[in-house]
Amino acid sequence: MATAFEPSLSASLSRQSLAPAGPSAADSLPSINFGFDDLRERMAKFSARFDAFIEQGRKRVLEERNQFRMNVAELQEDQRMKKQDIEIAQVKTATQQQTIEKEEAETREMEAAIASLEAQRDRHVVKRDDLRKQIAQTQGEIESRLAAQRAFAAQQEAQSRYNVPELDFWITNLCLRIEGAGQDDRLKFVYTHVDEKNWEREAWFELVTSARDYDVKHCRPKLDRDSVERVLEKVNESRELVVLLKGMRELFVEAMKS
Repeated sequence: MATAFEPSLSASLSRQSLAPAGPSAADSLPSINFGFDDLRERMAKFSARFDAFIEQGRKRVLEERNQFRMNVAELQEDQRMKKQDIEIAQVKTATQQQTIEKEEAETREMEAAIASLEAQRDRHVVKRDDLRKQIAQTQGEIESRLAAQRAFAAQQEAQSRYNVPELDFWITNLCLRIEGAGQDDRLKFVYTHVDEKNWEREAWFELVTSARDYDVKHCRPKLDRDSVERVLEKVNESRELVVLLKGMRELFVEAMKS
């Protein structure tokens, strides 16, 4: 380590230099080495290390600042992406909520429709059962009427051979002829000699035979319906055709007179 510089020694040397020439006391003093070169080298190394330290610090600060900026940018990007994800999630949530509300409304409508269909089905079941009962009742009535008609037809067929001479008798005496009326279940009875002024003038009526009870649909000249109904009532009670033939002729005669 270099020897420290002492001012007192320097001052004494200066005073001695002003003394008369002669052998100098400084020549007898030992030489002093301050070590400037070593100090300069050490200072240069220190400056180099300090500059390197500063450079490293600056680089580290720059790297940390760049890293911080990158981290901030990444955080901002993450924040933007998360915000976008949140917006997408909100849109999906709203859409899902609308879908749920729509499905709930459709479900309520379907439940109402199902309830209406079930009520309608119950009404149809009740109506079907009623119709089945009515059909069964109607079928029973039809079977009963068919049986009665078959029995009546058999009776009429059994007695037809006995009625032919009688029918011929009344055809002759009532000036009557029987014709077809254009339908299988109808007969046309035509009278003559009912008008005193014109014996050739005809009067006729159509008899319906499809049902058990006789019925008159058309007649010429036109007769009072109540009078015809009274004749039909007597015929249907007696089941004798001659009652109808005589009764209708009497009505025609009265109509011709009036």
